[in-house]
Amino acid sequence: MTVIATLGPKGSDGYQAAAQYNRHAELALFNSIADVMDGFRSGQADLAMIPVYNTREGEVREYFRILESLDQGYWLDNVVLPINLSLGALSTDQRLDRVRVIIGRSTVFRQCEEYIAANMPQATLVSVRDLEQALAELLQDRPDDHVVIDTEQIINRFGLNLLDRELAPYNRTRFAVIGSQPGRQTGYDATSIITRPLADRVGLLVDILNEFTKRGINILDLRSENDIKTQKLQIYLEVEGHRLNPLLKEALDQVEHQVIQVAQSLKILGSFPRVDMRIKRIRSFGFIGSGAMTVWFADKLQGEGYATVICGRSSTLRPEEMIAQVDVVVICVPISVTTNLVQRYGPLLRDGQALILLAGESETPLRSALEATAEGVEVMLVHNLWGPQALTMKDKNVVVVRTRKSGSLCSEFESFMYKYGAEIHLDTPEKHDLMMGVSQKLPTAISVALAMTLAEHGIDYGDIDSHSTLTSLYGVLALARVHSQHPRTYAEIMATSGEGKKIVAGFLDHLQRISALAEQRQIDQLAEIITENIRAIPSHFLKSKMRQAQAVDAVLSDIGFKGD
Repeated sequence: MTVIATLGPKGSDGYQAAAQYNRHAELALFNSIADVMDGFRSGQADLAMIPVYNTREGEVREYFRILESLDQGYWLDNVVLPINLSLGALSTDQRLDRVRVIIGRSTVFRQCEEYIAANMPQATLVSVRDLEQALAELLQDRPDDHVVIDTEQIINRFGLNLLDRELAPYNRTRFAVIGSQPGRQTGYDATSIITRPLADRVGLLVDILNEFTKRGINILDLRSENDIKTQKLQIYLEVEGHRLNPLLKEALDQVEHQVIQVAQSLKILGSFPRVDMRIKRIRSFGFIGSGAMTVWFADKLQGEGYATVICGRSSTLRPEEMIAQVDVVVICVPISVTTNLVQRYGPLLRDGQALILLAGESETPLRSALEATAEGVEVMLVHNLWGPQALTMKDKNVVVVRTRKSGSLCSEFESFMYKYGAEIHLDTPEKHDLMMGVSQKLPTAISVALAMTLAEHGIDYGDIDSHSTLTSLYGVLALARVHSQHPRTYAEIMATSGEGKKIVAGFLDHLQRISALAEQRQIDQLAEIITENIRAIPSHFLKSKMRQAQAVDAVLSDIGFKGD
């Protein structure tokens, strides 16, 4: 039989957490975290369970030092336990304003600070290590001005009278499970790491964190304190991902050998299923469309602990069946068919579900979605401005178009993108389509027209670099990007409707005008047009974009912009 070492006495929160983790296990009860770990190390128990975090008091400081010395064993799992603390007394008519002594554990007092201050500010707090012994003495001496705070189970077990329940609402404690074997990968994992005492160096912490950030690895917890003996800095990190994940292994290797530059300066305490202290309303996502972008998002959502289902032309499961099984339906298909699918499948969603459109056009699809879905269905459009080749969302733009029917499910998806570093911009449907005319529709049309023009005049592409300035090369770089990817994608962008059409139409009108002036050699008029443009463009915008252009120029110069 499995033996779990945990904090007692019987009925305590540690006892309940161990019983929740394995109801068939034998529990070995101790009075302190240090004793629990000693029981595990000495072989008295197969597993150890210790509190590491409480929603009211924060991290349990004692465990930081104990885990540092964990030479045998691994942090392999967690239990999150709701903590319901109650007030017990010897008498049923005990008045709180006459209480002189409150007996309990120090952690319990910290969690109930507000209740004690509001109801028994005059009382003396007596923190005990062995609660069972303290309660036995209370029952023997029977003082009439003493009360006890702990779990209802303990109060009932010792025959005390229950005066009040739920003294500290929204109270949960996370317990770490320590075992002799490392935890297996589950697909939704986290890894706990601690550094050895480190020598001071300017920017050390920032450099360490950057190795995780630039790989899109989210940091769940970060703490630091000085080592008692050496007073050197120690850093504790909990990051998303299993220790065997290639990206995480790469980050840890860089931190140890390139940032800290000291062998064995990192200690991996363990990998375990990720703990989310937040409340999630979404359990599952169902995708209509099986393209590369769908697979990209489904993979990221699975890594966040959501179940995902993908329906495509070749899938056995049909959208009609899938919609009934999920919380959120995501339509991610080419722009030209998005509206048709919204009209077809929108009526199948029920109240309490959400419909999210991953699309590059906003006005028409959203209008159809609002009309096709029931009033209780949430609706939102998300336009991610990156492709499936992107490793992470970090620092990438995403446009979110909320509607009058966007609610908590839509907000949870938005929070998911924000968590992984996406820069979220809120638009109306009209503004989104207008701005897509500027950032996608027009540049794509120019790139395609430029390629056609080069072909028409028989331009040798080998001559372009030798006849380009760094600035004139920008348009050629855009041409290369458009023509290096799937033609249908950019054809769909050029064919979008909505406000974006105004941008291309206006551009063509102005291009014809300045072309005519140039043909007539009206240099003064052309210069005046440019001067008017300068007046209309904010100076801070010009300065910012000039700095970006100079940075691009520097990169092009470094790599040799004239090609391979």
